[in-house]
Amino acid sequence: MKSCERVSLAESALYEYPRGGQKISGPSIRLAEAIAQAWGNMDFGVIELEQRNGSSSMMAYAWDLENNTRQTKIFTVKHERKARGKLDALHDPRDIYEMTANQGARRVRSCILAVIPGDVVEAAVEKCKQTLKNGYKEPLEDRIRKMISAFREEFQVSKEMIEQFIGCAVEAFTDNDFVRLRSVYKSLRDHMAKREDYFDIPKPKSETDSPLNREEENEANQE
Repeated sequence: MKSCERVSLAESALYEYPRGGQKISGPSIRLAEAIAQAWGNMDFGVIELEQRNGSSSMMAYAWDLENNTRQTKIFTVKHERKARGKLDALHDPRDIYEMTANQGARRVRSCILAVIPGDVVEAAVEKCKQTLKNGYKEPLEDRIRKMISAFREEFQVSKEMIEQFIGCAVEAFTDNDFVRLRSVYKSLRDHMAKREDYFDIPKPKSETDSPLNREEENEANQE
């Protein structure tokens, strides 16, 4: 796939999250859509069938018109969002739309991947990984070190906070993790979000008792 040679697609082509000490990854909805478009003659999307009693009945589908292969998923999305450990009901139409669209995108991805042959998907994933690897002049280790330094100097975010956010030690960071960190960095730099939106910021007991000061002490002890 020619589109997999674009760095912009490769950066959003894979999702990745930690679970049980390991990283789970796979093709994202963006990559699934790109594969479907390259495959050609395919119809896919999500439809709201009904909305009542604080929930929406939805249908996601992918239909290979050439081979007459179709996959559908019917599901229910409750109009609620978990925040601060509790569920809050959604009433704003925009919030409801965003919730249903987000849940629908996941099902559309699943439908597309169920219709497209597995070897085609695997080839696209590998191509995107290669694009990411070749898309930067500096080695991954150097890029991550500079990114951590930028977080520390500009936003007072320590390496430990970043490791907790990613879900593993710095030594295990991947290209996808770097892309996630870069996205967070841009959001903070452009004042689109606060560091508390991403990181668990502990409250220091005193001015000298802070994560950054403790990190400096650890580095000094190692030297």
